[in-house]
Amino acid sequence: MKPRVFGAVLAALALALTGCSEKAGGGGGEAQDKGGVKTGEGVTASAISLGVLTDMTGVYASLGKSVTQAQQLWAKQTNAAGGICGRKIELTVRDHGYDPQKAVAAYTELEPDVLGFVQFIGSPFVAAVEQRIDGQDKGLVLPQAWSANLLGSKYVRVIGATYDVETINAIDYLLSEKRIAEGDRIGHVYFEGDYGENALAGSEYAARQAGLTVVQQKIKPTDNDMTAQVAAFKQAGVKAIVVSAGPRQAASLVGIAAATGFKVPVVGNNSAFAPQLLKTQAGPALLKDYYVAASTLPIGDPGVGPAKLAKEYAAEYPKDGLDNGVIAGYTAASLYGEALTKACAAKDLTREGVDKALLTITSFGKDFGMSHNFSDPSAPSTRESVIMKPDATTPGGLKVVRPAEAAAAATSYPLKR
Repeated sequence: MKPRVFGAVLAALALALTGCSEKAGGGGGEAQDKGGVKTGEGVTASAISLGVLTDMTGVYASLGKSVTQAQQLWAKQTNAAGGICGRKIELTVRDHGYDPQKAVAAYTELEPDVLGFVQFIGSPFVAAVEQRIDGQDKGLVLPQAWSANLLGSKYVRVIGATYDVETINAIDYLLSEKRIAEGDRIGHVYFEGDYGENALAGSEYAARQAGLTVVQQKIKPTDNDMTAQVAAFKQAGVKAIVVSAGPRQAASLVGIAAATGFKVPVVGNNSAFAPQLLKTQAGPALLKDYYVAASTLPIGDPGVGPAKLAKEYAAEYPKDGLDNGVIAGYTAASLYGEALTKACAAKDLTREGVDKALLTITSFGKDFGMSHNFSDPSAPSTRESVIMKPDATTPGGLKVVRPAEAAAAATSYPLKR
């Protein structure tokens, strides 16, 4: 999601990292506690240490803060209930500010001392260390990233539909609502790199299935003014726009389109919205004809899961607002907790033991909109997406306009890695 030099930096870092920590299968220092439970990195007689690699000062600052605080809430609640396997959960947080060097350095720093990572924001950063994770570290990593390029690893596990599948579901929503039809052109503005290019693969597949044409506009994460992109789409006569970028880019795109009289629906991936946008000049336009696809219900949904979490989060962080990062973070932490509990029952709290435990989880997260299956590392945990629309009267700023559903094109889409 940076210029080409950005990819080169990541590649160089990854290469350097591959040889910087030689271990025999990530199981150095394995032992057994008094109850016969095998332990390894990040696990002592009293604590289980997990790493949190987040972005609280960069492109996804608002979401990163919510994800992290939700995970800290989960840890506090878990510890108050007695912990897991007789141990307290300890989270060690590092803010990489969406900087590649800081992200990889933070992983290198924390990896020897934690069991795994309950959060890692940024597909390209996870990809930069994936070879090392798979080859020698073998600690479970739950990324806040949904690139299909991360599929296939036993240790880096995507929670939810990947960007390509999510984009197919978003376009299907516009088709089902008759906002676009066969023969139309649709625009797609996307970050260069894993995120945007994976989403583009989805829009191109959906377009082929529905007889649409995709008009592309590639941007960088530092591009915050979408005037040129709106002008290009306007000239091309697109009937709808997909945005696979950050909240700022989405707000600029929708706001400029409205200000210039370009009235078309816009759909975004799960990370292309933040409720703070509704208080900007783009707010009225976002409320009118903007939609977001995701693999969970919004935090403001009246369902039991979101309602309970919203209440608990607000009590813990009364000065902070609600957004979908709260559910995303809490869901990932809860999933890690379930894997730890199963690993404890199997008397194996090593990295390999936790990885094996995750493979046995086949129905997770129903309280937040859909069921996730983690038995197959080569597939996303679901192909369903919830479609949401901004709503200023709802906590978190989003309401559901179509419940969890997998489009026919999303079901038939051939996943490639």
